[in-house]
Amino acid sequence: MKLKLKKLPQVYNCSGKTALITGGAGLLGEQHAMALLEIGADIILADINTKKIIEITQRLKKAYPSASIFPTILDVTDLKQNRKLSSNLAIKKRRVDILINNAALDPKVEREKPGVTENSRLENYPLESWAREIQVGLTGAFLCSQVFGTSMAADKKGGVILNIASDLSVLSPDQRIYKRRGVPASRQPVKPVTYSVIKSGLVGLTRYLATYWAHRNVRANALSPGGVYTSQPKEFVRKLESLIPLGRMAERQEYKAAVQFLCSNASAYLNGQNIVMDGGRSVW
Repeated sequence: MKLKLKKLPQVYNCSGKTALITGGAGLLGEQHAMALLEIGADIILADINTKKIIEITQRLKKAYPSASIFPTILDVTDLKQNRKLSSNLAIKKRRVDILINNAALDPKVEREKPGVTENSRLENYPLESWAREIQVGLTGAFLCSQVFGTSMAADKKGGVILNIASDLSVLSPDQRIYKRRGVPASRQPVKPVTYSVIKSGLVGLTRYLATYWAHRNVRANALSPGGVYTSQPKEFVRKLESLIPLGRMAERQEYKAAVQFLCSNASAYLNGQNIVMDGGRSVW
């Protein structure tokens, strides 16, 4: 059932506003959409994964039958596609009031396979992987901000840009949690270098955007989630949870309230900040 807006303070009400969520088929894309649907926003759910984005849209429409949800195929790294989407929305007189830059390639730490664990290590990390991951996670956020942020600023009605970073925007990966017994040091799997670099870059982009269009009422903030539990191997979970004061990983839905706050007028005076929600890991 859709949440009745009268149960929330009026400053959270996003009725009449449209939110574009990139990476809509990703781990938290559906949760971000649910968060904003619950406070009245219309949703444009964008991703390059056609099948999954349609499946998610169908689930959301079933859960929120009176909501406006529009799936769209978008490669965030393609400037022409971003501009075309913006133009098509303008023709339909639909304005993007909220942009959530959620698209990313998250290189997973694989179980030992020939050539895989070695290539995750800094000494051998492929330039093609570096370029592609930065293109999606950082350049894609820049291009979407450039296109849709410009539109937000043009009429001075303003808007919100929310960049989804990570606790690894303020921490270096603790490679000890990926370590495997009996594996030589040169072949130990690691979290690749790109993820931390991209998420740190998103925080820098957030600060830049927060000052660039502030005079036109466009705010920008970042949300840095901690690790989300998705049935990872028990040993990995045990190691990671030992680093978190709350003693557990996050559940997917636990970031929804933060997204509602950051994308609504409830955070009207918050600008240029990185909100770290990691169960306390970064303060230890």
